Amino acid sequence: MRLSALLFLLFLPQGAHAQGAATLVADSVSVTADKQLVANGNVEVLYGDTRLTATQIIYDSESDQLRVVGPIIIRLADDTIVTAQSAEMDPLLENGILQGARIVLDQQLQLAANQINRIDGRYSQLYRTVATSCKVCDGRAPLWSIRAERVIHDNEAQQLYFENATLRIRDVPVLWLPMMRLPDPNLDRATGFLIPEQRNTNLLGTGLKIPYFIRLGDHRDVTVTPYISPETTTLELIYRQAFRNGDITMKGAISDDTLDSSTRSYAFVAGSFDLANDYKLRFDIESVSDTAYLLDYDYSDKDRLDSAIDLTRVTDTSLTQAALTYYQTLRDDESNASLPPLIADARYETRVYPGFGGTLKYGTSIDSAYRYSTTNGDAGRDVARLGGFGTWQNDWAASNGVLSQISAGLRTDIYAVNDDDSYSEMRTRLVPYVQTVLRFPLAKTTGSGAAHLIEPTISLSWADSYGAKNPNEDSTRSEFDRGNLFSISRFAGDDAFETGLQGAVGATWTRIGAEGTATTFAMGRVLHTENQADFTRSSGLDGLRSDWLVAGQVATLDGFIFDVRALVDSTDGVTVIDSRAAWQNDAVALSAAYIWQTADTDENRDSDVSEWTLDTDIVLNDVWSISLSGRYDVVEDSPVKAGIGVGWQNECVNINVSASRRYTSSTTVDPTTTFGISGSLTGFSAGRSGNALAASCRN
Repeated sequence: MRLSALLFLLFLPQGAHAQGAATLVADSVSVTADKQLVANGNVEVLYGDTRLTATQIIYDSESDQLRVVGPIIIRLADDTIVTAQSAEMDPLLENGILQGARIVLDQQLQLAANQINRIDGRYSQLYRTVATSCKVCDGRAPLWSIRAERVIHDNEAQQLYFENATLRIRDVPVLWLPMMRLPDPNLDRATGFLIPEQRNTNLLGTGLKIPYFIRLGDHRDVTVTPYISPETTTLELIYRQAFRNGDITMKGAISDDTLDSSTRSYAFVAGSFDLANDYKLRFDIESVSDTAYLLDYDYSDKDRLDSAIDLTRVTDTSLTQAALTYYQTLRDDESNASLPPLIADARYETRVYPGFGGTLKYGTSIDSAYRYSTTNGDAGRDVARLGGFGTWQNDWAASNGVLSQISAGLRTDIYAVNDDDSYSEMRTRLVPYVQTVLRFPLAKTTGSGAAHLIEPTISLSWADSYGAKNPNEDSTRSEFDRGNLFSISRFAGDDAFETGLQGAVGATWTRIGAEGTATTFAMGRVLHTENQADFTRSSGLDGLRSDWLVAGQVATLDGFIFDVRALVDSTDGVTVIDSRAAWQNDAVALSAAYIWQTADTDENRDSDVSEWTLDTDIVLNDVWSISLSGRYDVVEDSPVKAGIGVGWQNECVNINVSASRRYTSSTTVDPTTTFGISGSLTGFSAGRSGNALAASCRN
């Protein structure tokens, strides 16, 4: 019979009463003649969030000490577990000596010692210690261990301090350190070395990256990574800071290598802040010393850098936005002077609900494109535009189920043009437009529980442009897809607008099966009465009749999705295919994509595009994983990129090996092959835990 030892409270000193006394529970409790309290059998001592279990406890009121007979298990507030054979401790379990003891941190890192001294409930001082996160089997050394003369565990700072430490692999010493500090696995952020990476490339040779993380406080940190190889000396930096209303991240590197005679560097800075009155400020600054640096060091695949600052406010009824963007090209066939490199734009939109029905949306916008070049024509033209628009729209549902929508609007723009004699310096454009859309949704549920929805749709619209023709700076690339099949204008920007009488027809079929599989198929096309010369041939929208748009999607509950879009010309056949497939579950993450585009000199594409891309992550079992990636150019019959990664882990070690090849080349970039290897001892990395299947002990 278990007995709650309330009498134990009478023996405690006044200090313990003031702090909140410990409670003792045992099968039997007795008080000896010399006023010692003896608890036997299934003994438990509870103090706050700390719990001790043992076979016997003897409390001496004169010395205010507990003598504990094991096996002893102590569970602390942070889930740290301490075991021992015997102990002498104070009643609050904060100070004392434990013999034949072991500490288990975060259920993975275990430290075994001859003796542990507990001090003030914060420090644990371990003597003649062995630390490992590997499974320990009788008569067999763990895969790795650290032996130290003394280890101090600071429970509050969550740090481990080792003295006279030796790293052993299968009990073979491989590294000795007189002093060493490592983070407690419960700690999320701690100053110290991160996982090193061995990197080998045909351009930079065999090198080593050793990142060092510096915690500058609760809201700031910096990671410094020296990268040393026979061909380069590089220093990489990552600085992060969180503010009350946002955050900022800075990444960069500086290199002295044999690939270039000058010092090479890059810097990327990004930030986001929430301002007053629901405004959001975002900025992004990107700079690089030369066009090949990012690819040579595998920092980024970008071939154009964009530095931008953006201020946005979104409410239920309005949008306010202003942005300034600077572009820096890394392409061989472009120059910064004629991109244009500097783009500025601002716009305001709002909507109201007038008393006569419908929705009225109106707004104004201003943008400009500035080129450094003073060459007359496209390469040097500077353009500024000030415009405004207003659109009214209303929807009705007829008794027979037909849904109708009508909209009408007007936009006007004033253009200022410099350095292009093809256009007058000032020009004004006025564009009125009107559209009606009819939909007739048909729904049915079959006996199997599948729901079907067929929605034939037709639209008729008219627009015209009055005034002198303006330059087209922002609408040179347009995509024809399900999202804009029934739009009034399918140009991507404000400089161009579809004119004349046009109609669009299409239909969508959607099926949602009883098992949850969703299938969608859509097709349609656009008919014009006027030739749309501003559309490129491969957009599928040029001429009087557009290509046929065919699109479909299949999505299942087990994580599979397939999406495809195709444009089919009545004469030339398929001109565009854009397809993606993905499947994800607990063991597999697979994604693949295929794109086909016909050649189009208006889009700077001199030959057809036909490419496959593949990304796969597969967990083979609890130990092994593999990742594959690739990009293949079917037209050139040549790979563009390829990569493979292999991971191996158990409960105490994590190793990753990777290899990749970039085949592309130009006057400034050479093909590159990269090999990498990294590994870590699970249990010390801040915020990381070993979740692999533990090794088993075999005879």
